[in-house]
Amino acid sequence: MNSASGKSEGWIESVKTIVWALVIAGLFRTLFFQPFWIPSGSMKETLLIGDFLFVNKMAYGYSRWSCPFGLCPISGRVLGSEPERGDVVVFRHPVSGADYIKRLIGLPGDTVQMREGVLYLNGEAIPQEPDGVFTETYERQGSAGQYPRCENAPVGQGGACTKSRYIETLPGGRQFPVLNIEERGFADNTPLYTVPEGHFFFMGDNRDNSVDSRAPRNIGGVGFVPFDHLIGRADRVMFSSAGASMLAFWTWRSDRFYHRIQ
Repeated sequence: MNSASGKSEGWIESVKTIVWALVIAGLFRTLFFQPFWIPSGSMKETLLIGDFLFVNKMAYGYSRWSCPFGLCPISGRVLGSEPERGDVVVFRHPVSGADYIKRLIGLPGDTVQMREGVLYLNGEAIPQEPDGVFTETYERQGSAGQYPRCENAPVGQGGACTKSRYIETLPGGRQFPVLNIEERGFADNTPLYTVPEGHFFFMGDNRDNSVDSRAPRNIGGVGFVPFDHLIGRADRVMFSSAGASMLAFWTWRSDRFYHRIQ
């Protein structure tokens, strides 16, 4: 065998290796776990900008949105199991097609309403216990360079940005922190929503800084999310960086590595 032929075969084998690696990675992403970076502060303090996690795609079964670009040839949902109230879920926005991550609050048939910043489910107020404040530095966060919103605004660069913190307890006992930035915020008082069959109602834990099911789709909100748009459940933060790049190791939040999501 001459050297030119050997080089050609070596190049072909390299291409095959790359192709198979991409196929295996694609199958892993489609069937098991999808990587997801947290780009915004809508789920603080449960999730921080710069958190990196894997979404468990086996949790609720599979739909067309389980594949990148919605290419799975699936009608409805297969191997599906119902999500639980309080799950932190990644889903496909019904209009924009972007991936969102929020907490599941309303199940099919539930009524949901916010009154004076308090969540009501099926006519009952959900308990909120004051639990101090959530404090972060007022500085640009993540690759988008967003500044956090502060209850104690205005805050100067590098100052302490605070938000009131409460522990909310859903029916069934699921507990998690929610934050408050302002009284009478844009979604502190809402109409009474009734969740349709086959749909779910989502909210961010950072209640005054989340565009979610409280806002209808015609003004950029999420509205009710169909079951087949759910991608998977977020269980743990695997890695976290407070900087604009994950390569900036001095900004890594080591206390959030493999951090369990409430």
